[in-house]
Amino acid sequence: MSTENNKSNDNGNTTTKTSKMNTSSCESSSPCTSLQPTWHAPYPDKITHDVGLMVMNSLTREKEKFVTIDGGRSVKWYMCGPTVYAPSHMGHARTYLGFDIIRRILTGHFGYDVTLVMNITDLDDKIIERANEQSIPCTELSRRFEAEFHEDMQNLHVAPPDVLTRVTEYMDEIVRYIQTIVDKKLAYASNGSVYFDVAAFDASSEEMNYCKLEPEQINNAKLLAEGEGKLTQDFVGDKRSPRDFALWKRSKEGEPTWDSPWGKGRPGWHIECSVMASEIFAQIAGLDSAEEVVHGSANHDKCKMDIHSGGVDLKFPHHDNEMAQAEAHSGCNQWVNYFVHAGHLHIKGFKMSKSLKNFITIRQALETHTARQIRLCFLLHKYNAPMDYGDNTMSHALTMEKTFTEFFHNVKAILRNAGNLTSGPQRWNPHAKQLHLAVNTAQRNVDNALKDDFDTPTCMSALIDLVKASNLYMETTTTEYPIVTLVVRNAALYITRIFKMFGLIPESAGVDIGFPMSQNSASASANDDILSPILDALLTFRSSVRNGARNKDISQIMAQCDSFRDDVLPPLGIRLEDKDPPVWKLADPAELMKEREQKLLEKKRKEEEKAKAAAEKAKKDALNKLTPEDFMRQLTIDDTVLKYSKFDDSTGLPTHFHDGEPLNKNQLKKANKEFQGQKKKYEKYIGTQ
Repeated sequence: MSTENNKSNDNGNTTTKTSKMNTSSCESSSPCTSLQPTWHAPYPDKITHDVGLMVMNSLTREKEKFVTIDGGRSVKWYMCGPTVYAPSHMGHARTYLGFDIIRRILTGHFGYDVTLVMNITDLDDKIIERANEQSIPCTELSRRFEAEFHEDMQNLHVAPPDVLTRVTEYMDEIVRYIQTIVDKKLAYASNGSVYFDVAAFDASSEEMNYCKLEPEQINNAKLLAEGEGKLTQDFVGDKRSPRDFALWKRSKEGEPTWDSPWGKGRPGWHIECSVMASEIFAQIAGLDSAEEVVHGSANHDKCKMDIHSGGVDLKFPHHDNEMAQAEAHSGCNQWVNYFVHAGHLHIKGFKMSKSLKNFITIRQALETHTARQIRLCFLLHKYNAPMDYGDNTMSHALTMEKTFTEFFHNVKAILRNAGNLTSGPQRWNPHAKQLHLAVNTAQRNVDNALKDDFDTPTCMSALIDLVKASNLYMETTTTEYPIVTLVVRNAALYITRIFKMFGLIPESAGVDIGFPMSQNSASASANDDILSPILDALLTFRSSVRNGARNKDISQIMAQCDSFRDDVLPPLGIRLEDKDPPVWKLADPAELMKEREQKLLEKKRKEEEKAKAAAEKAKKDALNKLTPEDFMRQLTIDDTVLKYSKFDDSTGLPTHFHDGEPLNKNQLKKANKEFQGQKKKYEKYIGTQ
C-alpha cells in the first residue's frame, strides 16, 4: 500500500510524495498494479515567470502547475522524432502539428523562451529491415524519408525544431554513455550486447524507480518485445530478466555496425533519446558533454528538461526506458519534469493500418484539404485526447473555416465602405458596448482555456461566440445606431492575432485582418501580376455586354453576367455575391475553384438523379401501358430470354416456361398474382388518360 503526503514549498508549489513503487514484487506472469512513484514539483530558488498554466502530466496523470527548472521563461523541451523508414502519415501529423500548436501557445501567448530539441531515428530494426527489402543502404533509405518528413512538416506549416539530432551522428557519445551505466553496475554485457539491469537500477536507491509512466504495463510481454525490435528477438536468452532491455545490440551479418568495448554492434532504440537529449541540454547549461553531469551532484540538474513529448503509444516501454537510462547515467532521480503525450489518431473509427486500407499519408491528406483546414481540425480536438479523422471531422473544420472566412470578409467590406477608419460615428451606442464586452469576454475565456492544459477546442468555441456577437452587431445597425468601425475592427484584429498564434495565418502573410488571399503568398498586397488578369477579364466582360446591348439581347447580357460571376472571377480569387448592393470578396483562387467544381459536381449529380428518376418513371409508365396479357408475354429472364413460351388463349395466363416445361400449381398461382398486379396498374393508368 502506498502512502502520500503533500508538502507546500516556499513558492506555493506542492510536492507530491508517493512511496517507492515495488516492482520486484510483480511476478513476470502477472500485471503489476503498483501506483506511479514519486513526482517532485519543480522547486526553483525564485519564480520570476508564472502565468498560471496547468499541464496534464503523464508522470502523475493529473494536471500540474507548470513551473520551469529555473523559475523563469526558459523552457527546455525534448520531442521524440520519427523513425524514418516510410512516408509520414496522419498519425505523425497528429503528434507534430499538435505539439507545434502547443509550442506556439507557450511562446506567443505565455511568453516563454522555448528551446525545442527533436531527434531523427535514422537507424533501427525497421529501417534495416526495409532497406534490406529494397536492397539499398540504410543511409539511403533514412535520408530519403527524413527529407520527405521535413518537407511534409513544412507543408503543414510546422515550425522546425531549434536543435535536430540524428542517431548516426552521436555514436561516440552513445558508447561513452552506455559505458558509464555499465561502470555503475546498472547494465551488463552479454554475448556482445549490453542490457540495462532493471532490478539493479530499482534497488540502487529509494529515489530511483523504473516504469514511472505505466507501471501496470511492466510485465506486458508484447510491448517489451516490440520495444526490443523484430531483428533481435533471438537475443532474449542473453538477458538476466525479460524486463531488461538492450542498450547496445551486437550486429548480425549485413547489418550496420560500429566499434565498441563490447564488440561491433549498434545502439538499442531507447538509448538514443537519453543520450542526445542529455548531451544537448548539458551543453546548453554550459558543460562540454553529458559525462560532466555524472561527476558531482552540482551538475545533476543540468541534463534535466522541463518538457518531454511524444505519442501516447511510446509511453511504455520507450519513454519509461529513456528515463531509467538517463537517471541511471546522471544520478538525477527526475530527468523529466513534465511528460506530455499526444492522443491516438483513428481513421473513421479504426486504427490506421494498411491492411484496413485506411492508411493516409500527409501528402494524400494535403491533396484533399489545405494545411490550414487540417490544423483547424486538430485545434477542434484536445491534443491528448483520442481523435477520429474522417469526413465528418473534416466537415466540421470546413464549416468553421467558412464561418471565420465570411466573418473576415464582412468586416473588411464594412471597413472598406467606411473609407477613413475613424471618419464615421465613434460614439458607443448600447450595441457597440455589447460587442466591446463580447471581445473582453472572448479574451478572458481564451486565456483561461489555454491555461487549462492548452484547451484549444474551448478557445475555438469562444472565438465562434465572438463571431456570432459581431455578426449580430453588423446585422442590427440602424440609422440611430450606426456601426462603430473601431469596435468591429478590434473583434477581427483579436481573432486574427489568435489565429496567427495558432499558426492558422502565417506571420509573413502581410495581413492585419483575416486569412491571406493565398496560403502560399507572402503578401496580400495588390500588384501588377494580380491586377493584369482582373483588368483583362473586365475588358472582355465589357465587350460582351456592349455587344448584347447593341443587339438588344437581354438574355445574352444576363448570361454573360452569370458567367462573369461563376466562371471568370473565381480563378482570379474573387467571389461576387448577388446582394443589394452586390458584395465582392477576395479569397484563395484554389479554394474558389474547388467550390465551383463542387457546385458543378453537385449540379451534375442532381441532373443525373433527375434524369434517372425520369427514366425510371418513363419505364414504369411504359410498363403500366401494357395490358396484363402483353405484360406477361414480354417478361424475360436476365433481360435476354422470354420467361414464358405458351399462354392460355382464354385467360392470357402463361402455361409453359421458355424451355417448354409446364408450370406447376404453385408457379401458376405466382404467375396469376403477377397478372392481377399488372391488371390493376393498367386499369389505373387507363383511368388517368
